[in-house]
Amino acid sequence: MAEAQVSARVLIVEDTPPLAEMYRQFVLADGHLPDVATDGAEASAMAAANAYDVVLLDLQLPDMNGLDILSEIKATAAHPAVIVATAHGTIGKAVEAMRAGADDFLVKPFNGDRLIVTLRNVIQKRRLSGIVATIGPERTASGYEGILGESLAMQAIYRIIESAAPSKASVFVTGESGAGKELCAAAIHKRSPRAARPFIAINCGAIPHDLMESEIFGHVKGAFTGATADRVGAAARADGGTLFLDELGEMPLELQVKLLRFVQTSGFTKVGGAKLEAVDVRFVAATNRDPLAEVKAGRFREDLYYRLHVIPIHMPALRDRGEDVMLLARAFLRDMSAEEGRRFGGFTAEAERMLLDYPWPGNVRELQNVIRNLVVLNDADVVDAAILRAALPALTGGFADRDAFGGAARESRQDRRASGSGYGGGGSNAPMRPPDLDDFPLMPLAEMERRLIDRALRQTGQNVPRAAALLEVSPSTVYRKLQRWGIDVGVA
Repeated sequence: MAEAQVSARVLIVEDTPPLAEMYRQFVLADGHLPDVATDGAEASAMAAANAYDVVLLDLQLPDMNGLDILSEIKATAAHPAVIVATAHGTIGKAVEAMRAGADDFLVKPFNGDRLIVTLRNVIQKRRLSGIVATIGPERTASGYEGILGESLAMQAIYRIIESAAPSKASVFVTGESGAGKELCAAAIHKRSPRAARPFIAINCGAIPHDLMESEIFGHVKGAFTGATADRVGAAARADGGTLFLDELGEMPLELQVKLLRFVQTSGFTKVGGAKLEAVDVRFVAATNRDPLAEVKAGRFREDLYYRLHVIPIHMPALRDRGEDVMLLARAFLRDMSAEEGRRFGGFTAEAERMLLDYPWPGNVRELQNVIRNLVVLNDADVVDAAILRAALPALTGGFADRDAFGGAARESRQDRRASGSGYGGGGSNAPMRPPDLDDFPLMPLAEMERRLIDRALRQTGQNVPRAAALLEVSPSTVYRKLQRWGIDVGVA
């Protein structure tokens, strides 16, 4: 079990002495300060007299029902978080307690790990609630500078952005792929004094290594084969504004040295050039990896890390943002239905449950792709479970469970294909058969490859990284082939 981050005062309300002592030992071992009450009356008195952060409340007490004192405990001056504990056969009581203001619940019997994870979660939620209380009204709505989300985790992000934006200090954004790191960087730019100047984004993971230096610093005519004219790089184009270096961990070490010099001096030299150019840019970097782990592994320069890692921001994964999933899904469905001329007006209750239960390994980007897929391929008044179930495997390589993510073991993509279940259905639970290859005209494989890449680019608005994701290849592979064919779609 990981070491606790925040120490808290915890009141354990449990009338069975062995259980109470066991819970007390778990809480104590995690670095918190536990007290024990054995009935409702004692719990009420102790909660009124002490400033507890969390109360673990058994709903079956000898002198009263735990629900009877829940609101009383929540109303004390400390406003503690409350975790209710209930037996398996009375889960309905836990739901009732949540409606009455409980923050989470545990079903007996539970082990120490489950207790501590739940305890830490409510402590973190309580801490974020305190942060949100200091945030102005404009940041307690459903979005902020193009970022959708009203969860406590996102409200904390908005506050950090607001504090960091006026500075010129470098910002280092971490988070899983698709979590919204570029939106965060763009929000920092929009709220800064540089908002009227350019915001230039470079995806270091989508550019072939031999072209990356030219993309950032530019090149002079004749610097290398194919350099038929001078090129202005991202550094010069961002002058006066913000340069966003996405997936910085993909940058080769030899280029990291040149980037460090640029960050330190604000000066750079074009590839093949001799003139030192100076610009005024604000740096925002991002990675989906653990930057310190990359430093220890020798893949990222420590001096560059400390130069850029001045203000850290960690974007939460979508699975940690609660009801934001539905906020985003409804917004995507509304906008995409309007774009595609579809009738969709919402989701059925079962479809909403599926969306909330799904872990979203691809985060907001995956959710966006799933909604786009189902809107393009279907038309109905509402998105039901069958429509959603068909859309998820099509974009996640079979990750979605056929039983609406009800806990059955997930099959690998290979297993699904082998069993014939790796294809999206057309509005029913039955898997769709793959198309008969005899229906396709024969053509050279290279021509088929080119057509597929062209179709993926058109479908994604010429966005190479997104097209590569659809084709399940590296963006650099697509860039190399486009370069070979003499096609220039720019750099995402």
